Amino acid sequence: MTEGRKTQVAKRGDWKTEPMPVQHDTFVFKRVFSEKEMEALRCGNVPQAMEDKWFWFMEGSTLWAHRSWTGYCIYRIDFKEDNNHVVTVNRDPEQYTCTSIKDDVESLNKLLNWWADTPYDHYDEWLSETFDALKKAGKL
Repeated sequence: MTEGRKTQVAKRGDWKTEPMPVQHDTFVFKRVFSEKEMEALRCGNVPQAMEDKWFWFMEGSTLWAHRSWTGYCIYRIDFKEDNNHVVTVNRDPEQYTCTSIKDDVESLNKLLNWWADTPYDHYDEWLSETFDALKKAGKL
């Protein structure tokens, strides 16, 4: 394990999860990950604080990302060796309001930057997400 990371790997049963809804979309997500980044992603994340909005885990080469408070599955990423990863994204408007693949790619890149960092800093992620939401709502 990478220094600073917890030694336990997150598994599906570690947190409340809901399945990906019937209303979903898919797209190809092109990005190269280093072995160190993949190791961090494979560790997953079991939320430790209210600000930690995400529970994620890997099964094989698939990363499942769920909102921690609701258990809603927002992203499923099937990692591919050619770096053309297949993303399934939630489109149930009662669970996830984003409808733009462009916005999802931007959000997913930010999330994966945090999640692949060692050690993962949920508080920094929470601050950034809060700032982005306020800015989008015209409050800043």
